[in-house]
Amino acid sequence: MDRHELGSAGAAEIEKSPREAGPDMESEPAAARVAERVPPWREQLTVRGLVAALLIGVVYTVIVMKLSLTTGIVPTLNVSAALLAFLALRGWTHALDRLGIASRLFTRQENTVVQTCIVACYTIGFGGGFGSFLLGLDKKTYELSGASTPGNVPGSYKDPAIGWMMGFLLAVSFVGLLTLLPLRKVLVIDYKLTYPSGTATAVLINGFHTPQGDKNAKKQVLGFLKYFGISFFWSFFQWFYTGGDFCGFMQFPTFGLKAWKQSFFFDFSLTYVGAGMICSHLVNLSLLFGAVLSCGVMWPLMKKQEGNWYSAKASASSMTGLGGYKAFLCIALLIGDGSYNFFKVIIVTLNSIREKSKRGRLNRVADADSVAIDDMQRNEVFNRDNIPSWVTYVGYVLLSAIAVVAIPLIFRQVKWYYVVIAYLLAPALGFCNAYGTGLTDMNMGYNYGKVALFVFAAWAGKDNGVVAGLVTCRLVKQLVLVSADLMHDFKTAHLTLTSPRSMLVGQAVGTLMGCIVAPLIFFLFYEAFDIGNPEGYWKAPYAVIYRNMAILGVEGFDALPKHCLQLCAAFFAFAVLANVARDFLPQRIGRFVPLPMAMAVPFLFGANFAIDMCMGSLVVFLWHKLNGKKAALLIPAVASGLICGDGIWIFPSSLLALAKIKPPICMKFTPGS
Repeated sequence: MDRHELGSAGAAEIEKSPREAGPDMESEPAAARVAERVPPWREQLTVRGLVAALLIGVVYTVIVMKLSLTTGIVPTLNVSAALLAFLALRGWTHALDRLGIASRLFTRQENTVVQTCIVACYTIGFGGGFGSFLLGLDKKTYELSGASTPGNVPGSYKDPAIGWMMGFLLAVSFVGLLTLLPLRKVLVIDYKLTYPSGTATAVLINGFHTPQGDKNAKKQVLGFLKYFGISFFWSFFQWFYTGGDFCGFMQFPTFGLKAWKQSFFFDFSLTYVGAGMICSHLVNLSLLFGAVLSCGVMWPLMKKQEGNWYSAKASASSMTGLGGYKAFLCIALLIGDGSYNFFKVIIVTLNSIREKSKRGRLNRVADADSVAIDDMQRNEVFNRDNIPSWVTYVGYVLLSAIAVVAIPLIFRQVKWYYVVIAYLLAPALGFCNAYGTGLTDMNMGYNYGKVALFVFAAWAGKDNGVVAGLVTCRLVKQLVLVSADLMHDFKTAHLTLTSPRSMLVGQAVGTLMGCIVAPLIFFLFYEAFDIGNPEGYWKAPYAVIYRNMAILGVEGFDALPKHCLQLCAAFFAFAVLANVARDFLPQRIGRFVPLPMAMAVPFLFGANFAIDMCMGSLVVFLWHKLNGKKAALLIPAVASGLICGDGIWIFPSSLLALAKIKPPICMKFTPGS
């Protein structure tokens, strides 16, 4: 589950930091922005910016890859990416100034392009499906899903390899950038869609490039570096105690050994503490509620049905044993939550379009009369560097043709006409998703992908359905999701006076970086660690989830274990009712209803990471109580430092693992005699 999936569960609940940064933008008078010289689009793209984007993109790709291959939860990192881009380039220009070397002025436009490039790069790390769709194709996931399971036919797997993964990503990752390009003016200027995440990022970047923002940046640099160092050296220290299975601080029985056996313990993962500081309290508490319900109540009770509901000989991870209930109940919550929000966004989108068509020209004339000077300049900059429509159409056709040829060559189970249908539907689906995202901040790309998974898995049939479903899921998701993400970036560009042309180039360069960097980093993990082991640290739970959704698409409900259908129906209904309650109950009550999408993750992964996330929430809560102003300023920097320090340690630990250098100590806890 990444930031888009969580977003569909309640986007307003996910990320607190950008909205707290709002005053910085307003501290800069509009007149000052009007007087600002806007550099040409070529000057907004700089070599130093692209180098910084590559370096930061690599770091963030490592981080999101680790998150994808452990729990599957990736919080929104756009704010910390914008922060690190600002800190890196402002630090570079200050260093050159002190050395007496002249350097180009660092502008908000360059900051915006670099941030976009970074996000496009690391988005491939989790959006590429390395912890879900693509990993769901490998032999280990095939075996975990049950080699004898109906629908999971022999040979329906493709082990990871750098060549085909990189080729697949290059073939499918760029088309989404062109899907809605001709409609950017309609969505951003004419319809005035808010795109809350894009607006929040613009608020943050505009706030950086003010005198007050420069002072705040110095404090944020110190906070980031301090907690980066603490996180890195803590991870290094922990390594010495992990010289065996279930060893080290990450297996510390915080609440006792009985609770530890049910995965209730604090594992000292500063990555997830930092992620918990970024995510809202509701997300973190929903995770904890899901952990208590599943690991604390349901699994111990269902364990007693061993030999009755499922075979006592089945392993804990088998889809015919307890593992099947864990996977399918998790899927039921995900699909219930996703289905509700999918139809909700479509209804909101259709109503909004109908209302705008009624108002029509009258409102456009009124808007033209009341446009502020600031908005006039933004609109002028946004429209100035026009991208010819023929470039979009020709590019879309050529890139689509490449995908139609390449994908069936990589996956023989995927017919060429599956790809053609996906690309023909992409503009319509992309517009619906981009419009809905602009209204609600809910990017439903993953839900469109799940629909495609079920449809194409059923269409392809028993022999080819699993592979065809997983691949077309990735294809449709990428097309729909990227088009909405690009509109978020165009909204940021509109508010920061950045050229759409430079933003599109930044997106394309970042995507190219990601297509090359992500497979290489994935293989560093894949070779160094036991990826996909349900009993280990690198569980990659969404690989099993998506493969089993594909099996469900092929076989229907016959693929479910005993009594699992009734339980899935109950959890699907719970997910829908929880969303109804959140939307229709008074806000003072509805805001306490848990998020089903977040609740689902501990069903498959366990409770320990939920406790880490809640520790992050506790830190934020106490910090706001003690010093709210300082907390609002430093929480993004501190959280980024914790995440990056622990993430960077992955490089040396991977190299040590590849060199067969093992930690010298195994710290393990056993019952007293």
